[in-house]
Amino acid sequence: MKYMKKVLTIVVLLVAALTVKAQEVPLIGNVMARHTQSLNGAWNYIVDVQEEGYYDYRMKPTRWGFFRNAKPQKPEDLIEYDFDKAPTMQVPGDWNTQDERLFFYEGTVWLKRSFEYRPQDGCRALLYFGAVNYDAHVYVNGHHVGHHVGGFTPFNFDVTEQLHEGENVVIVKVDNKRHASAVPTQIFDWWNYGGITRDVLLVSLEPTYIENYTLKLLSLEGRRLGFTVKLNKKEAGRKVVLNIPELRIKKTVVTDAEGTATCFMKAKPQLWTPQNPKLYDVEIQMDETTLADQIGFRFIETKGKQLLLNGEPIFLKGISIHEEKPNGGGRANCTEDAHTLLSWAKEIGCNFVRLAHYPHNEYAVREAERMGMLVWSEIPVYWTIDWKNAATLENARRQLTDMIARDQNRANIIIWSIANETPHSPERDAFLGELAKLAKQLDDSRLVSMAMEVTSASNFQNRLQDNMHEYVDVVSFNQYIGWYRDVNDASKMQWDIPYNKPVIVSEFGGGAKYGYHGAKNQRWTEEFQENLYRENTAMLDKIDGLAGTTPWILKDFRSPRRVLNGIQDYYNMKGLFSDKGQKKKAFYVLKDWYSKK
Repeated sequence: MKYMKKVLTIVVLLVAALTVKAQEVPLIGNVMARHTQSLNGAWNYIVDVQEEGYYDYRMKPTRWGFFRNAKPQKPEDLIEYDFDKAPTMQVPGDWNTQDERLFFYEGTVWLKRSFEYRPQDGCRALLYFGAVNYDAHVYVNGHHVGHHVGGFTPFNFDVTEQLHEGENVVIVKVDNKRHASAVPTQIFDWWNYGGITRDVLLVSLEPTYIENYTLKLLSLEGRRLGFTVKLNKKEAGRKVVLNIPELRIKKTVVTDAEGTATCFMKAKPQLWTPQNPKLYDVEIQMDETTLADQIGFRFIETKGKQLLLNGEPIFLKGISIHEEKPNGGGRANCTEDAHTLLSWAKEIGCNFVRLAHYPHNEYAVREAERMGMLVWSEIPVYWTIDWKNAATLENARRQLTDMIARDQNRANIIIWSIANETPHSPERDAFLGELAKLAKQLDDSRLVSMAMEVTSASNFQNRLQDNMHEYVDVVSFNQYIGWYRDVNDASKMQWDIPYNKPVIVSEFGGGAKYGYHGAKNQRWTEEFQENLYRENTAMLDKIDGLAGTTPWILKDFRSPRRVLNGIQDYYNMKGLFSDKGQKKKAFYVLKDWYSKK
């Protein structure tokens, strides 16, 4: 009888461990300024092809799952896994390039890390993930603390009650399988890197803390600044001090019943530009906690078909970039990676980058800001999304919300992009219309755009028609004349863009293998790509209202859609640089064109 009671108690405790959830809390802003403990480094991992660590043989969640990190207590105990004997991989990192057996793998991998924790009196503990691709279940000491879907945006859980002093264990079930209802959907033209691809941090916070804040230039006339702060609780009467020493600004605001406070002030900051990316040291203090940031002030707007930065017309000399390491593939995940890629863009003469097709690492956005690079930031609503699915829309809304929450104080981001190359339909228009309205609601200090597709009216007449023109501030579209039709057609093309808005050609280009030479009409040669760029740039000069371009793409990148043919071999070869950073001949064509803009 005692034995049966003991077994029943164990079962009850295991079920409780599976169902007790930590508090999911809104994303905290500026995690880099918080008091954190890094959980980066070597994590043990177990590949779980049939998800036996999560489901039983009836495909029901099992209470005996890998999240328990169980150990045999008696010689006869049956436990068929052992994290401590499993291999390790580096976090942040993707599993595809760390284990050759997992190069093409799409499925579940469990990752485990042990760490020491010393609680601080009265403080809360948030477990923060910069990104996990794609579907993540997170467990702390056997407790399921949360579930997150989306591969490129941060998330955090309050795990205060699940931690104890001494050694603790975090286990993450990561699943990067593609789904028709996911964002992005089942097909996309980049590598589906799986894993915990960005930083993991344990954040220590006071019970009432600054959840997020915005500080921005509201107008050029009078140089009016606006500051808003939001606490994690609806708590009135809390004093928050904003300090910008160089501008001699020190303001105290008091939170209202919603736990928010706003103030406005006149100032004459030196404005952020690509030529002079001025950032001001900013401190935001509540009680004994101070958040430090570096913030620039600039104003972006449109006037007819002109794009204006700080009241002056600007041409966006851009390039598209995927988040891959500059030395042979794998997910880029640090400032050094970002600096190298952005330096290549600088060599072309760029003042603008399109971070495609998903929010890139915060390190990349901040490094671009320091280097004077304007940014187009995008969520992966890519190609054929499940437009009628309410859960898919909610997923896209969450990714857009978290992208903006993380980067809303970065002066260099001037465009939030809500989609890329999406087929027209009433359902698509309704879906994207909701995203455009949400972006404006969350942040009205930036422009909204998306990469549209061109429809041909006749052989040499290209007409852009898209119902989304009503929602966007900048009309952007992709075109591949010379790659998907004859390159000689470029000089004959006429463009009809019937909208009184600035135009960005968000993609053009074609593929070439570095070092492969031949006639200019021979595909895959550097000469073919060089001629394509020469013909396209001459054609683009004829577009009325052209405000910028972001050719496709900075460097060659891995893609499973580009199968073995002796040239691509699982790489998209449209880069101006090879995967190893070698310049192709088309690089010099674009560099010369930009030098004249």
